[in-house]
Amino acid sequence: QVQVAESGGGLVQPGGSLNLSCAVFGNIFYINTINWFRQAPGKEREFVASAARSGDLRYADSVRGRFGLSKDNVNRLQMNRLEPEDTAAYYCRADYWDAGVTRNAWGQGTQVTVSS
Repeated sequence: QVQVAESGGGLVQPGGSLNLSCAVFGNIFYINTINWFRQAPGKEREFVASAARSGDLRYADSVRGRFGLSKDNVNRLQMNRLEPEDTAAYYCRADYWDAGVTRNAWGQGTQVTVSS
């Protein structure tokens, strides 16, 4: 079993920065990927970034060059040069192996609001 909890959201002005954290509990040895998604009001949940156990880092086009995951701390999403369009609830998802099957564990989300 794996549980996930996000933190670090808040209100920030356009152009500002925030760091989100994804705390993972349980059988973390079996985690293979940490993913970040976001969902704005009235929109579908969308992929933001991911960090695989292999070291592979991936980003959505809309955040590439502004958001970053560190290979040394894949549980932290650094968000720079934030824009009003980045306003959303941000979710962390841990993908992990469980008896030969890949399962997902989602957090409850943390709200990010970019506004002046």
